[in-house]
Amino acid sequence: MKKTLFKTIVAGAAVLALTACNKEKFHITGNITEAKDLMLYFENISLDGPVAVDSVKLGEDGHFDFSDSRPEAPEFYRLRIANQFVSLSVDSTETITIKAQYPTMSTGYTVEGSENCETIKTLSLKNIALFNSIVAIQQNPQLGLEATNDSIRKTVEAYKQDIKQNYIFKAPMKSSSYFALFQTLGNMLIFNPRENKDDIKAFAAVATSWDTFYPNSLRKENLHNITMEGMKNIRIIESKYNMQIDPSKVNTSGVLDIELINNKGQVSKLSDLKGKVVLLDFHAFASEESTARIMKLREVYNKYHAQGFEIYQVSVDPNEHFWKQQTEALPWVSVRDPEGIDSKLMQTFNVQSFPTFFTVGRDNLLHKRDAQIKDLDVEIQSLL
Repeated sequence: MKKTLFKTIVAGAAVLALTACNKEKFHITGNITEAKDLMLYFENISLDGPVAVDSVKLGEDGHFDFSDSRPEAPEFYRLRIANQFVSLSVDSTETITIKAQYPTMSTGYTVEGSENCETIKTLSLKNIALFNSIVAIQQNPQLGLEATNDSIRKTVEAYKQDIKQNYIFKAPMKSSSYFALFQTLGNMLIFNPRENKDDIKAFAAVATSWDTFYPNSLRKENLHNITMEGMKNIRIIESKYNMQIDPSKVNTSGVLDIELINNKGQVSKLSDLKGKVVLLDFHAFASEESTARIMKLREVYNKYHAQGFEIYQVSVDPNEHFWKQQTEALPWVSVRDPEGIDSKLMQTFNVQSFPTFFTVGRDNLLHKRDAQIKDLDVEIQSLL
């Protein structure tokens, strides 16, 4: 009896081992040259961040061969050496071949065996080109503050339209479309699923498709939750907007005074600056473009301050210590709204995005908002 039971246990263990060995796998193979003795990491880009799957120290020819169990739904991975990486997606028992040369593997690699991975490469290169375009705009000395912001906005919007029309809406069920939704500029998502109605439509298209093709996947649930939250936020924003001042009449409305604590711990009122031309600026220092924009504001401030120009800058950053560090060396009035983007002040001035600014005349009345100003220099000169 004992021998029979022992044989049964052994046989069962053998079956389990055989099943594990025979479980369908995918393979990522290839060569990364000029990388001898460097560590190549194979990582799963999970919903919680990168997770190490395997690694290898590359030899003279840079050959590597990784494998893992086939995912039940499309999953995302990357090959990484230091801060250079190649993004991949896997949805079957495919063999994907990558060939590259270090240290240009992020942009100069070739991929075979996966149409989705080829599309992800195209999207990655487009994303890099977008970043380079924005840097070039920010560094252009011929552009003023308003022209710089307008040019960046148009460049990003054109990029989003291209990606939505030619990739996301064209094939929402593909893993490359999911990948496109979560592309970033720095640490900020290009597509805003929280409060941009058009961007939420892109998330909804992919979420609906994944509901059909991958109903039990965690990523499907994640897409669904993001889309529903975005739709809820839009309803809230539109409800608030209907109660706000008409932005077309802002240049004739009396300015409502602002009274907040500045970065020196003192009360600062906007009305204290009566007699000066003021740029009333609503700003988020945690945003990716903050540093470049502050540099532009410094140029404007240095150019006109001696003539009676001042900046009253309202921060919506939630971290007070961070805000104080960022504003310590700024020469203008820096205050912070502790209620952030949900404050009544944002509603009163109809601030829908950051940065947003207004010009205030010497009479302490609102003159124009940023959307009404084509050239900030011309606007300030007309008020001085």
